[in-house]
Amino acid sequence: MSKLRLLNLSLLILFPIAWAAPLLKAGLLPLFALSEISVLSGIGALWEKDKFLALVVVFFAILAPIGKVLAMEGLLSGRLSDNLSERVKPWLYHLGRLAMADVFLIAIYITVAKGIGVGRLEVGWGLYLFTLCVLVSLGLSIFTKKKT
Repeated sequence: MSKLRLLNLSLLILFPIAWAAPLLKAGLLPLFALSEISVLSGIGALWEKDKFLALVVVFFAILAPIGKVLAMEGLLSGRLSDNLSERVKPWLYHLGRLAMADVFLIAIYITVAKGIGVGRLEVGWGLYLFTLCVLVSLGLSIFTKKKT
């Protein structure tokens, strides 16, 4: 198995860990304990308030990255026909860019929350893992596009 395929398939393990890991730790006042916020807990909270927005987040943060990893595996392993392979490549590139939008939005939320100064907000280790997964996925797309 090639290193690219191994790196790509490792995302099938790392993405779910990143979704459950704490992205942020937030609290209203410095004296109170911080609540951990993960992708999954965020989706759960969204589901109670706005089901449509929760489904959008599920698609872009969970389904699209897994679909991209599986499509990339098909390309790297040679399991896709040449005709299908050429149709899949543009979608992989666009899915990678959309996944990066998640990290960008989280960065904006952190900046805004810290600027307000009402509560306390700390970055959790899950944000770094999630960012790494997105960047590896994007890098694999770019490298594979240049290679083929």
